[in-house]
Amino acid sequence: MQIRHIVPNCLRGFAVAVLALGFSGRSLNAGTVAAPTAPASTCPLADWWNGKYMTGNWFGLRDTLGDVGLTFNGKYYGAYFGVVQSQGGARGFWDEGIEFGAEQNFGKLLRVDALDGVKGFAQFRYRDSQADANPNRFVEASSLFAPTNWYSGTQFRVLQFGLEIGTGEHLPVKDMVVLRGGWLQPQKEFIDQPLSKLFLNNAVNSAKGVGGNIPFSSSFSTWGGTLKIKPLEWYYLKGGLFMSYPEATASGNHGLAYQGYGPDTHQNGLMAMFETGITPKIGPSKLPGKYAVGGYYYGGAKKSFLGTQGYGQYGMYLQADQMLFREPSEEAPVLAKGPSDGKSVASGKDFKSPVAPEKPKLSDQGLSMFSLVTLAPKYNNLYPFYFQTGFVYTGLIPHRDEDLTMFSIAYGSYSYYNIENLQNKGNVNQPNYTIFLEAGYRFQINKWAFVQPFIQYEIRPAGTGAVANATILGFSTGLTF
Repeated sequence: MQIRHIVPNCLRGFAVAVLALGFSGRSLNAGTVAAPTAPASTCPLADWWNGKYMTGNWFGLRDTLGDVGLTFNGKYYGAYFGVVQSQGGARGFWDEGIEFGAEQNFGKLLRVDALDGVKGFAQFRYRDSQADANPNRFVEASSLFAPTNWYSGTQFRVLQFGLEIGTGEHLPVKDMVVLRGGWLQPQKEFIDQPLSKLFLNNAVNSAKGVGGNIPFSSSFSTWGGTLKIKPLEWYYLKGGLFMSYPEATASGNHGLAYQGYGPDTHQNGLMAMFETGITPKIGPSKLPGKYAVGGYYYGGAKKSFLGTQGYGQYGMYLQADQMLFREPSEEAPVLAKGPSDGKSVASGKDFKSPVAPEKPKLSDQGLSMFSLVTLAPKYNNLYPFYFQTGFVYTGLIPHRDEDLTMFSIAYGSYSYYNIENLQNKGNVNQPNYTIFLEAGYRFQINKWAFVQPFIQYEIRPAGTGAVANATILGFSTGLTF
C-alpha cells in the first residue's frame, strides 16, 4: 500500500475513534467486540492519543532515558471559576499553572542493583499571579476556605530538590526504610490523601485545616528530612524535621528562601511532624484503606488570642481513607479442552486436560471515601477543630470506566478565644464556622487529558454572617506532559 493511501486512512480512522471515545470512554484501539489477536496500531496519531503523555515518547528518547533511570514529569492545570453569587457579586475567573520536574534513579544509571532505592529529585512550578485568576476577590473567604488552592505561591517557584535513599526490594518488605532529605514540602510528606487532590478548594485539596494555623500548603518549601519505616507490609511510622520561618509561603521568595527568613534569620525555628498508620486490604475484594494518626509542632514567635506572647504551635490529626465497594472484576478468559481436537479454545495449543483460568485482575471501579479531623489548642490557633470528608466513585456511568464522580464537605470552627478577643475590641462580627461543599464529575478523555465540571457552595465564607454565602459553577482541565 502506498503512503498516500495510509495517511488518509489513518486520519479517517483516528477521527472515527475519537468520536467513539467520547461516547464509550474506551481506548482508540478498542471496539465493541475485541479480536483475540488484534494487531497493534499502525497509526502514529492513535499511538499518541492512547499514550501516557501529551508530548509522546519524544521519538524514543523518553524510553532511552528511562533505561538509565532518568524520568520526567510535567502537567498543566487550569480552571474557570464562574462566581454566580457572592459578597462581591458575580464574575468569572480563570486560574492556571504548570508544574514540571525530574527524577534520577542512580541504581539504573550506574547499573548497580543495590542502589535502586537511591534517587535524586527536583520539582518546579509556575502559577498565574494575575488578579483575574483569584475568585476569592469576590467570594471574600478566609484563606483556608478559598475556592482555589492555587492562590498562594504564585509566579515561578522552586518546590523541592534532594535525595532519597530507600531499601527498595532488598529487605523483606518493599521500601522498608526510606530516608529523604533536601529542600522539601512538608505538605507532600504528611497527611497524604490522593482523593482529596481531585477537588479545587484550598481546604480539602491543600491546607486540610492545618494550613489555617501554620504554613502547610504546597507553597511551603523548606530544608528538612524524613524517615519512614515499614516493618510490616500494612504498618508504617514516619517522622520529619524541617526549618520553620516567617512568611514561608509568600510569592516573593519564589521558593528560594534557603536561609529562611532573610530580614532576620534569628526568627527561623524548627518544625517537627510525626505520623503512624496502617494500610489494610479488607475482605475478598481486598479493599485498600489507610488509617493514620499524626501530630506537628511549628516553632516561631506566636502571640495568643489572650494577649500573651508565646512560642510555637502544635496540633494533631486523625485520618481514615477506605475503599467501600469494588465492582466485580471482569471474567477471566475461558480456558477449556477443545470440542474434538484436544486444543484449548483460548490458546489453540494441545492440552489433554482443561487449563485453570487466570485469576482476574481486581477492578478499579467502585466507591471510595476519605476523612480527616485536625485538632489544635484554641488559645493561639484560629482553627482548633477542622473536619473534611469526601466520596469518589470510579466508573459510575456504564462504559465510562475511568470517569470520576465526586463530592466533599469541609467544616472549620474558629477559636472561641479569638471570638472573645474580638468582642473585647468591640467587633460585632466574630467568625464562628465555615462550611465548604464541592461536587464534580471528571471526564477522563484519555490517559493524559481530562475535563471536570464542578459546583462549589460556601456557607459563611469568612466565618461571619457579614459575608454572603457563595455559589460557584465552573470546570477544570488538566494535561500530563
